[in-house]
Amino acid sequence: MQSPMKDPLWQDIRDEATQAAQQEPVLAPYLERTILSHADLESALAYMLADSFGNNSVSAQEIRQLFAPILAGDVAVKMRQDLLAYYDRDPACDKYSMPLLYFKGFHALQVHRVAHYLWHHGRQSLALYLQNQSSERFGVDIHPAARIGGGIMIDHATGLVIGETAVVGDNVSMLHGVTLGGTGCGSGARHPKIGSGVLISAGAKILGNIDVGEGAKIGAGSLVLESVPPHTTVAGVPAKPVGVPKESSPALSMDQQLGNGS
Repeated sequence: MQSPMKDPLWQDIRDEATQAAQQEPVLAPYLERTILSHADLESALAYMLADSFGNNSVSAQEIRQLFAPILAGDVAVKMRQDLLAYYDRDPACDKYSMPLLYFKGFHALQVHRVAHYLWHHGRQSLALYLQNQSSERFGVDIHPAARIGGGIMIDHATGLVIGETAVVGDNVSMLHGVTLGGTGCGSGARHPKIGSGVLISAGAKILGNIDVGEGAKIGAGSLVLESVPPHTTVAGVPAKPVGVPKESSPALSMDQQLGNGS
């Protein structure tokens, strides 16, 4: 565990919380409880998620004891990459503390990371419980078996669905209403494989065991039923190529315009 002074990101978050508490005294107890009373980012996040998930059946204390070591261990690096992705890509996010405190897409993604760890350590029932609770609280449904890289930004997040055999690479951005779904009821790989740097715009549906190549861009409201080559923009129902992104990783710019050089 790093001390705040040895962890610049955590120190920035603490500084932002201190300033916010001074500017808005009504939030001071909340900021003390969620950030300022904790030694590091991982324990603060464990506390916030446990506070949201605790109920009469599974207490907040039990959830916190479950989450804390996993967030501080196997998923810590990806969690921090996710947080920085929001700060770097979301123009509405001008503080490092904002995803931690307020963004349900960030929260749902970290719950998934814990559930994914549990799924692969023989605790599938508990992983499915967390999936259910996350869906109920955040409106985000990610199967615990789905594999998701680091540096993921899910903007707004409401209505996001990611299926069991989906794979998402690093530095991917997606918006609300996105579905990475299957077709039919067969077993085996049946969900999309999303390459690194891909931008998936609001309401896009990508269905089946298909590949979306790295650096691709999916237009808003599109229905993607066939594989997408790398660095290609597709749009429409069904989706067809309409151009090429200006950037090698459109996820980083969040530019959702279409057309050649878009």
